[in-house]
Amino acid sequence: MKGMQVPYILYLIITILMLVVGFLLGYLFERYIYNTKIGTIDEYAKKKKEEAEKEIEAERREMRIQIKEELESKRAELENRIKSEQKQIQEIENRLLRKEEIAERKAASAERKEKELLKREQELESLRKDAEEKLQEIEMEYNRVANLTPEEARKIVLDNMQKELQYEYSKKISEMEKELEYNLNEKAKVLLSQAMERCATDYVSETTVSVVPLPSEELKGRIIGREGRNIRTFETLTGVDILVDDTPEAVTLSCFDPIRREVARHALERLIIDGRIHPARIEDFVQEAEKEVDQMILKEAEDALMEVAVYNVPDEIKKLVGKMKFRTSYGQNLMRHSIETATIAGILASELGENIALAKRAGLLHDIGKVMASEIEGPHALIGADLLKRYGENPAVVHAVAAHHNEVKPETVLDVIIQISDTLSATRPGARRENLEMYIKRLEEIEKIAMSVPGIKKAFVVQAGREVRIMVNPSEVNEELAAKISHDVAKKIEEEVVYPGIIRVTVVRETRYTDYAK
Repeated sequence: MKGMQVPYILYLIITILMLVVGFLLGYLFERYIYNTKIGTIDEYAKKKKEEAEKEIEAERREMRIQIKEELESKRAELENRIKSEQKQIQEIENRLLRKEEIAERKAASAERKEKELLKREQELESLRKDAEEKLQEIEMEYNRVANLTPEEARKIVLDNMQKELQYEYSKKISEMEKELEYNLNEKAKVLLSQAMERCATDYVSETTVSVVPLPSEELKGRIIGREGRNIRTFETLTGVDILVDDTPEAVTLSCFDPIRREVARHALERLIIDGRIHPARIEDFVQEAEKEVDQMILKEAEDALMEVAVYNVPDEIKKLVGKMKFRTSYGQNLMRHSIETATIAGILASELGENIALAKRAGLLHDIGKVMASEIEGPHALIGADLLKRYGENPAVVHAVAAHHNEVKPETVLDVIIQISDTLSATRPGARRENLEMYIKRLEEIEKIAMSVPGIKKAFVVQAGREVRIMVNPSEVNEELAAKISHDVAKKIEEEVVYPGIIRVTVVRETRYTDYAK
């Protein structure tokens, strides 16, 4: 029995050990399975979270793009609406201006007709008064003659005949002088009109600003630069002011020196295309623009010389001719004015049988002193003559340039041709503009000169300063003295006033007779 109990106890112990091992193995297997499931769930949740975040980010980007597109669409729509309203406002302003012009013309026409009617009434009244006076004089003469002796009557008749003969003689001389003057004026008008008709040139208004378009508004900030360093560098190097105003996609360059403004425009356009705007690049592009403008000046000079067929011009003078492209005189481009003057001078020289080449040369170079007027003091005619003389120009051309504003007395036909050609080009309608203060001062000087002559009652400057109308007292001034007054006033204006073109002096002598019916 004892021998059989030992295996049983051993079997029981083995069984218990197996159960314990099985329990431990089961517990460990269960823990492994649990941990494995937990890791898979965490990874799945993490993955889902990342996918959700990506979807949310994609939706956000799409929403931003959609909002940006809507904003762009709204801005474009608003800009179109603003432009449309501005266009409508401009059209309304243009219509109002046209209506104002029409109303002004009608008012002026009515005023002119009223003045003409009043003048005719005054003339009729004057004729009636003259007829009554003549009738009274005849009656008085009849009464006087009735009491004269034959000798006295014969003497009176002879005296009257002598006065009538003197009057007819003076009248005939006056008519012949007027006819001769008329023929000369008509011949001169035909000659000048032919010259003007054969000279057809364009005219462009000159300004002191240039507008440079920009691809976008963002470039304005880049042009200004951090703390304004870019714009300060640009203005210092070029001597031109940059106006960054509210004008959309554009900046304005302002300078009274057109050459500097042209250099600044070229440099800024190159900077905009390059896109790299900083002080070092600005300096490089300004230097390149200066070289480019110098080449442009030479090309403009060669084109102008070729246009009027003027050759063998020294390089120094050629550079000054090219600079005339960038200069103005009373708003008229100096090079276009010089080319016009040369063309008209050549035509007049051909009509008069003079040297055409010399006339064109003097016409093209007559205002070259204006290019150097800011650097050399004195009248531009004398400055130009000195420059041309220094570079060995023809003496006839030098004298014509010096005399075209009477600083030197004109002595040759070429001098007169250049004066006439310069006047024709400068005084044609729309060619030049004049400072208002100087214009008013000139009118006041002309009126003051007219009123300084004895016997003048009133003086008016009309037709924008092209004519002076003088009213004289008929009791103090007779017909012969009236003619002398017109000559004296014209001479004083020539000596004391600087003016473009020709000023007409008209003296009006009018006798009026007034009576009242009671």
